Amino acid sequence: MPVESGNSAAARQAKQKRKSHSLSIRRTNSTEQERSGLQREMLEGQSSDNLESFMRMEDSKLPLSLRSNLLDLFSQIEREFENLYIENLELRREIETLNDRLAADGQTFEGADLAKGALKTKASHSTSQLSQKLKTTYKASTSKPSQGVDSPSPRDLVIQIWNLFSGLCPKRTKGPVCIIPIFNIVSSFKATTSRAICQLVREYVGHRDGIWDLSVTRTQPVVLGTASADHTAMLWSIETGKCLLKYLGHQGSVNSIKFHPTEQMALTASGDQTAHIWRYMVQLPTPQPVADMSQQTPCEDDVDFSDKDEADGEVEGPNDCPSVRVATTTLRSHQGVVIAADWLVGGKQVVTASWDRAANLYDVETSELVHSLTGHDQELTHCCTHPTQRLVVTSSRDTTFRLWDFRDPSIHSVNVFQGHTDTVTSAVFTVGDNVVSGSDDRTVKVWDLKNMRSPIATIRTDSAVNRISVSVNQKIIALPHDNRQVRLFDMSGVRLARLPRTNRQGHRRMVCCSAWCEDNASCNLFSCGFDRQAIGWNINITALLQEK
Repeated sequence: MPVESGNSAAARQAKQKRKSHSLSIRRTNSTEQERSGLQREMLEGQSSDNLESFMRMEDSKLPLSLRSNLLDLFSQIEREFENLYIENLELRREIETLNDRLAADGQTFEGADLAKGALKTKASHSTSQLSQKLKTTYKASTSKPSQGVDSPSPRDLVIQIWNLFSGLCPKRTKGPVCIIPIFNIVSSFKATTSRAICQLVREYVGHRDGIWDLSVTRTQPVVLGTASADHTAMLWSIETGKCLLKYLGHQGSVNSIKFHPTEQMALTASGDQTAHIWRYMVQLPTPQPVADMSQQTPCEDDVDFSDKDEADGEVEGPNDCPSVRVATTTLRSHQGVVIAADWLVGGKQVVTASWDRAANLYDVETSELVHSLTGHDQELTHCCTHPTQRLVVTSSRDTTFRLWDFRDPSIHSVNVFQGHTDTVTSAVFTVGDNVVSGSDDRTVKVWDLKNMRSPIATIRTDSAVNRISVSVNQKIIALPHDNRQVRLFDMSGVRLARLPRTNRQGHRRMVCCSAWCEDNASCNLFSCGFDRQAIGWNINITALLQEK
């Protein structure tokens, strides 16, 4: 007797399973009448037609193993929808009964509201279970593709599933009865929805390597500054995206840039173990009309189907940009990479943070070392100064951040805070009495300066957090992540939005830093990353807080 090949046996098995599954959908009229009659028959007829059109072997290019898994999965989906439909009918009968009783007493009850609450509770549990089944089956079926057969891309698979599901639910139902939209089931393939109005306005492209840091000037003219691993710092016109000036004085990666509070001076920290103070003079070009990107950047997050980098090619920097090559003041005392620097209030002193585990306080006029702040057990990652008081906070790879108090010239107190379990990537002050710290342990914590024994709020994320920023007026925290996302939270830890990111726009690599500029009409938030670009965003803060 001839032995049947493995492929033909698997094909026949899949065919039999599909046939039995199709038969299970076409119930007899008597059974359907017991389960609610004509409406359910129409629903199942639509699902049957979609399943057969999707699963025809002669038209399908899916591997046999994946096709078999999908058949099993759709069978589970059908059963879930049967249960949901029956529950909806039962809820409608209960509401009608309740309305009849209330009508007898001269009252009425909003059935839609009751159904909404009860149905949401039941359906959310079923939907979450089904979403987990989808993810598990999808990962299992795509982790081991069949040899010699092209596996479908995630984009193609999601589109096919979505097209299949689009006929399973009615677009609108009357009265209190509603079917859970199938879009909720495939939400695991989609990033969390952002309800805020977040629009990408402009991209600042010209660096030849990743951008570590960015900052906005505090004096007129208002320009954007970026610090890059290509050994340069650049100043940009916010409105036009044109490079206005390039600083070429460093011999290593430029890791940080901050602007003087009252004068046209910039402070940069570098991997060449120095920090430079340099003056700049720029003339703003004529503003260009801002392109309307509302059609490309909706309030809801776009589905991102592409993980490939698009910035691997060489980027031509601006050739007609004027340059500065000599620093006004060079600060030399560190024995390692200077990772960050900032101006103290008043602009007469600066603080630098280094990989030599120390932070140094310098006098700007004399460039002399005033204090060496030691105590961290590992390399420093960031430093920040208070906007109105002589306070400094330094963060480190030793999982701590330290608060240094220079308000009393005779006493320099220090407090150590151990709220994280991994590298503290940044800690920043707010205008009030708060400190916000971010870490590689994927958390952000909000602290009260008056009582810093424990955080007043903790934000847990799905990716490491880099250099954060807090808006001055509304105290909105912008979190740049290693996973290329930028998320917005309030000080109580409530998530407000996620900035749109797709394969057409947004960051394509790690986002290193964020910076607010609430007074700017066109761009009030900036972000930069290792895709060699900075991005200017327009955040409708009023709408953001209204939907809070």
